Amino acid sequence: MFLRKLATVTTFVGLMGSAAYAANCGPEGQSIRILASDFPAIHAVAGAAEANCAGGASDFATNHTTEARSIMNAALTPNPSEYSSVILANATLTQLMNDGLVRPLNDLVEKYGENISPNLLITIDGNVMAVAFMANSQHLFSRKDILEQAGFEGIPATYEEVIEAAKMIREAGIMEHPIVINMQTGWNLAEVFNMIYLGHGGEFFEPGSAEPSINNEKGLAALETMKAIAEYAHPDHLTHASNETQGLWESGQAALGVMWGSRGAPILDDEGSTEEVTSNTVLSGAPTVGGGSIPSATLWWDGISIASNVSDEEAEATFAALVSALTPEMVSANNDDAVWLLDGFTPGPAAAGVAQTAQGGAKPYPMIPQMGLLHAALGTELSDFIKGDESAEQALADVESAYRTSAKEAGFLQ
Repeated sequence: MFLRKLATVTTFVGLMGSAAYAANCGPEGQSIRILASDFPAIHAVAGAAEANCAGGASDFATNHTTEARSIMNAALTPNPSEYSSVILANATLTQLMNDGLVRPLNDLVEKYGENISPNLLITIDGNVMAVAFMANSQHLFSRKDILEQAGFEGIPATYEEVIEAAKMIREAGIMEHPIVINMQTGWNLAEVFNMIYLGHGGEFFEPGSAEPSINNEKGLAALETMKAIAEYAHPDHLTHASNETQGLWESGQAALGVMWGSRGAPILDDEGSTEEVTSNTVLSGAPTVGGGSIPSATLWWDGISIASNVSDEEAEATFAALVSALTPEMVSANNDDAVWLLDGFTPGPAAAGVAQTAQGGAKPYPMIPQMGLLHAALGTELSDFIKGDESAEQALADVESAYRTSAKEAGFLQ
């Protein structure tokens, strides 16, 4: 198992600028099978790869699913694996690398990556393990018309202001539950804690070790912020992930939202909503919290990985097809679907929130292997506190206990 953090912090905002790829699809007659998350930018990449290279493949299949993160390890474990590629992100790369399920890409980059910017190569111990193509982060969505109606001036910049604005909206009788946020029990709930804890200046582990370090004043402050947000969120917030929060926003049932940047374009477009909603939606950087100066968010990249348990020919064909999609033409046709790290991207209104969050100094999601275990423990143990069935102190103690058990089983702790 590797224990080094990826060196992406200093280059994240400067990743933009890779060049175009030629449509070289590699060896013919191979099976290309892609597992990916379900949002527009990923559809754009996979769709372009299929348009370019499906004709020479024995089959070309893509599974876009909101469950990609939870099924990927099991799907890549058999030999041959169910998929030849996973389009993944910071945390999921470590999740797969811990089990040896993705292969180094050095030889494939040498053969097909003439125009791939070195800054897009996610490299660990000299091995290229992924090729990044887009950035993402959580940030604030606001309905300026409703804020004005409630008497709140401007756009909230802190979580304290978000909560104050929500209170004003409720007291004005405009909306009872004006906040949407991805608090679905499990991964999403844990990620809300992560971003607010980082905003408070927290560190997840003791320096240089895998010992957890969240049961402290900053952890307690993060939970109290989450509880205050939940007070103004939809009653079913513990079941809400991105599709649900986007739906509430587009139907005009929310005025303040903390959602992913990749939801910006579909919320601002003219589909599934109304002119009243789209014309009054403002995307801004993630709020700060507790007097801190950095946005309460985690920066992410999404990129291409190739499975270990497939033939070299399938690996090559899959890599070639996917990198053939990363062209300025693809970006131009899907410009507002993501903050692309590729030539051809012109930042627009849909990218404003991610750009402001990155420029404000938000931290990348921690890319250390034991983080996935802590994330899982947070997702399991925090819901009782949010529901009011447990104290904050007990919830954090339960998280650390659950994490220590799994970390010992995985060999991170003795």
